[in-house]
Amino acid sequence: MSEEKARRNGRSRMTAAERREQLVEIARGLFAERGFDATSVEEIAARAEVSKPVVYEHFGGKEGLYAVVVDREVRLLLTMMQDSLKANHPRALLEQAAVALLDYIELAPDGFRILVRDSPIGSETGSFVSIIGDIASRVEHILAAEFSARDYDPDVAPLYAQMLVGMVGTTGQWWLDARQPPKRVVAEHLVNLAWNGLAGLERNPELRTPP
Repeated sequence: MSEEKARRNGRSRMTAAERREQLVEIARGLFAERGFDATSVEEIAARAEVSKPVVYEHFGGKEGLYAVVVDREVRLLLTMMQDSLKANHPRALLEQAAVALLDYIELAPDGFRILVRDSPIGSETGSFVSIIGDIASRVEHILAAEFSARDYDPDVAPLYAQMLVGMVGTTGQWWLDARQPPKRVVAEHLVNLAWNGLAGLERNPELRTPP
């Protein structure tokens, strides 16, 4: 569309950066709603009121656009996790990790829906499984130190890290749609099970770290 035609239609022409951002936001909504395979370049272009070549010009295709969307969500989630994990005590770290993930789900439900879907074949972008693995690797050394202090085998710390973080992630997937009970209650019960185990569950669990 020419500048003159755009003005006639009551719209100013977007800059390249603005157009790119628009396409990312439109694609993000469609990927969250339908998944990668069910989303087409044609629909993305139609919603942006541009031609298909404009999408290819900015991203090289649907895969490139998907990679940008996922990369943004990965960076947001990891940043929120990293910013939250500040405590020195293992239980407090577990509480902070659980709350941070639920905070992300509340802040960016569409982003979380995208991350928990399978990435397209051949994609090098992060999936939720790879993100969970990354987070687990960051807490392995904390668990290993705790195991050593309690005379447990520190070599199994990576296994427990995967189980703990995976439990939080799977619960987050369920809470994404249920949204009940409230976020802090979900975190309290997550930590209750992860920290105490079924044999030692507290009747009325509470987080020890302030909201």
